[in-house]
Amino acid sequence: MKQFAHLLLISTLLFSYSVGNARNTIHRYSIEEALTVGEERSRIDSSIRLFFGDQKHPAVKRKLGTYTANKKTNAVNKSDREACNWAFLSAMVSLQSRATREGGNAVVNIRSYYYKNKFSSATEFECGAGAVVAGVTMIGEVVELAE
Repeated sequence: MKQFAHLLLISTLLFSYSVGNARNTIHRYSIEEALTVGEERSRIDSSIRLFFGDQKHPAVKRKLGTYTANKKTNAVNKSDREACNWAFLSAMVSLQSRATREGGNAVVNIRSYYYKNKFSSATEFECGAGAVVAGVTMIGEVVELAE
């Protein structure tokens, strides 16, 4: 019985330690920086245009649907900014791939939706960063622009 009590105490302490050290820091980072810095920027398809928040864009010829991209990345040995930029770029690639599949040439009204928190900006996105994982959730409207 004494061994069980010790095991229970150790388990409780370990659980308390891990929960107490869990981190989910919400950051806002520059969209422009995320799209232009680092090797991973080459993943962005220049033929599918991206418009964030209330940015002006050409007239919409056809609306093809609203889609969500929820992307996570390994944050170990990365700064929060580096991990968040990577997750953001992955989300943009995902939205662009959806636009291609749906026959669109742009994604408009792109906004953050991390943990269902709506944040719309033409210059920033939201990202949650922890000790092990960083992630973003982005929503955008796939359209065909009349150019």
